[in-house]
Amino acid sequence: MTRKTIDKELRRGISDARRLVDKVMKADGNEAETRRRVERIFESVLGYDAFVHLSRERAIRGSGETEHVDFAVQLESGPDAEPIIMVELKRVGVDLALKHLKQVASYAIDSGCEWILLTNSRDWRLYHVEFGQPPKTKLIENWNLLTDDIGKLAAKFELISYKQVRKGSLKRLWEKATVLSPDSLLDALVSQDCINVLRRVLRKNTGVMVAPEDLINGIQKLLNENAAIELSKIKIDFSEKRKRARRETKSEKKELAGSESTELPKPSEDTTPLS
Repeated sequence: MTRKTIDKELRRGISDARRLVDKVMKADGNEAETRRRVERIFESVLGYDAFVHLSRERAIRGSGETEHVDFAVQLESGPDAEPIIMVELKRVGVDLALKHLKQVASYAIDSGCEWILLTNSRDWRLYHVEFGQPPKTKLIENWNLLTDDIGKLAAKFELISYKQVRKGSLKRLWEKATVLSPDSLLDALVSQDCINVLRRVLRKNTGVMVAPEDLINGIQKLLNENAAIELSKIKIDFSEKRKRARRETKSEKKELAGSESTELPKPSEDTTPLS
């Protein structure tokens, strides 16, 4: 099957799913009707076998009473298969809220499952669970089946498709999210190598060499309040930067002195006045 044929099938599947969910939304369908539409999307758009890969009302045994998640996505068949994504469903007319996330997050944590999908068939939100003390949930991707364009929906749904999940798409997605997290980006931004590059660029553009501390302060003013607070928590050692700055300044002075001695015009021996 060619790539073009696959794209057409995916486009058709998403368009059909959109029409079905829109119809249920206008009829204010209940949770059971929403569940049927979501399961159909998992089959027609995402490529799962609902009877093999969707474990319905999976029992979750935590510190309290046994609870049941709406369904868990698994790559293998059987009740003991490892859950890959915990799915929490809400009625199509219900807006997703933090309390819904907390509910399914507790299920995922008790089961040791890293991924959560919260949906009402309109909105889809994919979260990652980081098992620390305490565990944290982070929104990784989100999309709206009724309002987003087909191209975006195809890319988003592909992330959690059966074919891509088997190939490790979720692991790669988390690695990318980690690399591009605010903490990671801020660490890179104020690293010695990056600061040196920025100072050289600024000197080239303006002719002024700024101190590392002044550059950090300038960067902080560009950030929003939360990012600025996070940046203030990062320990930055300017001692080596100062040494490098002094070496660079001395080098620049030598270069400047050399350029002045070679670029100044020599006195002309011809003393004839210009007419």
